Amino acid sequence: MAKARRLVAFQGERGAYSEDACVKQFGSEVETRPYPDFASVFGAVERDEVTHAVVPVENSIEGSVTQVNDLLLDHDLTIVGEVIVPVKHCLMVAEGATMDSVREVMSHPQALGQCRKFLENHPDWKTIASYDTAGSARIVADSKRIDVAAIASRRAAKVYGLKILKEDIQSEDANFTRFFVLEKNPGPVEGANKTSIVFATKNAPGALHMCLGEFASRGVNLSKLESRPRKNKPWVYVFYADIEGSMDDPACHAAVGGLLKTGAFVKVLGSYKKA
Repeated sequence: MAKARRLVAFQGERGAYSEDACVKQFGSEVETRPYPDFASVFGAVERDEVTHAVVPVENSIEGSVTQVNDLLLDHDLTIVGEVIVPVKHCLMVAEGATMDSVREVMSHPQALGQCRKFLENHPDWKTIASYDTAGSARIVADSKRIDVAAIASRRAAKVYGLKILKEDIQSEDANFTRFFVLEKNPGPVEGANKTSIVFATKNAPGALHMCLGEFASRGVNLSKLESRPRKNKPWVYVFYADIEGSMDDPACHAAVGGLLKTGAFVKVLGSYKKA
């Protein structure tokens, strides 16, 4: 990507893992802007309030972020990059707090679940579900209470001036979140070797088999295939697929071209460099 000023939208508050993904993709000098929900992030790119967006699409433990997948179908933004961020949860408190003073722990429900084993070792602590990991850190910092802790990223502790009592408290070490980098009207991505698409099949026996045959017959590998209900059309499904190769590759281009005839519809979400 050309070295120009980038303003990148993400969902959540300062210190969120999504902001970590922004920094990993664009460097520590990148300017970021938080938004309260994913729809606002997509809208910000479309209205040219920002140049890019970084959104989570899949977690290695919890699975796909279905709301983001739906928005990718509904909006005309292009995937221009992929970022994978390890999820390393930290227990953090305000100044003066200790492990002995903590009585409550707050975080996003997924983060609490991902730290289940650690929390089981502290059965006297009350867990409080919050809307966001970084938001929980901000609440703890603002409260200055020594009896409440937050579970969030190391970046969140730095942003809100909290003290980390314990790092890497997640139950599984292999916990990663995959992010997409989105842009409104991008040029070609240099070195693109992966493509994401969404398609629907015709209502006929063997329709999915025929669609997948477009790839198999040309030796094009699918690294992911997932179905999602189609909004406003009960019991109708769309399929999200990741393809090994870019739309500039003849075999990949021909497979997607064949899918245009075999399937009911196809939308290319973007070709990008694999993380």
